[in-house]
Amino acid sequence: MIRRLFDPRILFLLGLLLPAPAAGGSADAPDAVVERFHETLLAVMKEADSLGVTGRYQRLEPDIGQAFDLALMIRVASGAHWKKATESQRQRLLAAFTRMSVSTYASQFDGFSGQSFETVGVRPGPQQTQLVKTRIVRPEDEPVGLTYVTRESDGGWRIVDILLDDEVSELAVRRSEYRRVLKSKGLEGLIAILEEKADVLLAD
Repeated sequence: MIRRLFDPRILFLLGLLLPAPAAGGSADAPDAVVERFHETLLAVMKEADSLGVTGRYQRLEPDIGQAFDLALMIRVASGAHWKKATESQRQRLLAAFTRMSVSTYASQFDGFSGQSFETVGVRPGPQQTQLVKTRIVRPEDEPVGLTYVTRESDGGWRIVDILLDDEVSELAVRRSEYRRVLKSKGLEGLIAILEEKADVLLAD
């Protein structure tokens, strides 16, 4: 199910779950956070064959954990089930979501054929977010637009969503998918499915 840019329910939840930005500037601007992640991603793509999927995972895991607010993303994606979960379930859900997210990047960015990342600009977004508009430039193909939604938390900017071509919200799509799983299989079912997806991606 595709949601248009700035699904109001996602933005409302982001506003509730995140505190107001602290006074004073952050160490890194939103675009610097995105560009540092892109640098790591590009380096991994260039060494993709020698690293293999496991090596790519190991290289990407710390940088994704630093650039993305994965804890907030799974809280939003799991909705009311997060509030009802035990602390142990929350930790296992976050671990499974993190592993699946990193595995997805390790599996998808599996080679290099001259691609590059460009930062187009930064503009304010709703709910005190900053939108970092970028694109993947591909030789002999159309560029792919990616807009990173960033939010300041604990004195630093972190990515909380990605918009493909300014239309498809990754967080909204995941929330829709996870809601169906949670309704039929519950929280334990979602944890199992995320782990299974990661296993499949890392087996390539």
